[in-house]
Amino acid sequence: MPFNTELTRRLGITVPVVQGGMQHVGYAELASAVSNAGGLGIITALIWPEPEGLRQEIRKCRKLTSRPFAVNITLLPALVPPDYDAYAQVVIDEGVKIVETAGNSPGPVIAKLKKAGVIVLHKCTTIRHAQSAVKLGVDFLSIDGFECAGHVGESDITNFILLSKARQTLKVPFIASGGFADGQGLAAALALGACGINMGTRFLCTVESPIHHKIKEQIVKADETDTALVLRRWRNTTRLYKNKVTEQALKVEQESKTGEFSEIAPFVSGKRGREVFLNGDPEYGVWTAGQVMGLIHDIPTCKVLIERIEKEAEQTLREKLALFTPSSKL
Repeated sequence: MPFNTELTRRLGITVPVVQGGMQHVGYAELASAVSNAGGLGIITALIWPEPEGLRQEIRKCRKLTSRPFAVNITLLPALVPPDYDAYAQVVIDEGVKIVETAGNSPGPVIAKLKKAGVIVLHKCTTIRHAQSAVKLGVDFLSIDGFECAGHVGESDITNFILLSKARQTLKVPFIASGGFADGQGLAAALALGACGINMGTRFLCTVESPIHHKIKEQIVKADETDTALVLRRWRNTTRLYKNKVTEQALKVEQESKTGEFSEIAPFVSGKRGREVFLNGDPEYGVWTAGQVMGLIHDIPTCKVLIERIEKEAEQTLREKLALFTPSSKL
């Protein structure tokens, strides 16, 4: 077990790699595969419209792995918000010891989880938000760079700056998220002060990922330039795979005279995005993907992927250490 970081020690995992919480993707099959391979798998709570569905998925995951796994609870603006407290209660009742939180006003949920002794990893896109999360008592921060898929924030700060700033200013251990796909990336994150990495798009393109194989093939074909940013006008900037629907959405966003969200809503429907993962048509609706697509060239099992990352990171760190020759004391 070559890695000994705050993340591996506290979470009881062997490789400091976390699977990102992904809507329509974070089911027990993927989470358990990641955990069985030595990383931290994550079930996405809001896949289920009711907390009871999450309860059943947690129990299913526990049958598939004896290793630690987590649940993601993301708090996003909604006309009728989910009962986040109820989802947190299910996590506590079922004995899940690790939760990834993200989104707006997580204070009450974090307080509830911490009172129950749960380890909380909070994802954020700015140092300011990270410092606010520290005050809430989170155990780890997941620092999400502008390269990431999905909600990128409004600051457009890439990981090279964001991680170094986190190292300089934060008193809580942090994970690097956004733009990671291989062991060289893990080695770089560790060198910048992170205690591990979070990967979403890379795990989207694995054998166990519950999406259509044609979408996985599309990710392999894609370049780092094949994403687009939409919803900036409404300060909800989201990185999506660049397809016809995304381009239509951007056209509406740029040309709308009223700025009414209802004009763009049909183009950014989450329902159509879910259908993409089921029917295998990458042009059918919008779906999230990071710039890291340009670094993904195969569709491995989670076990093969994590073993490869571990080996690459160890080799990279050893090679770079060999570049340094201590000066003579004479």
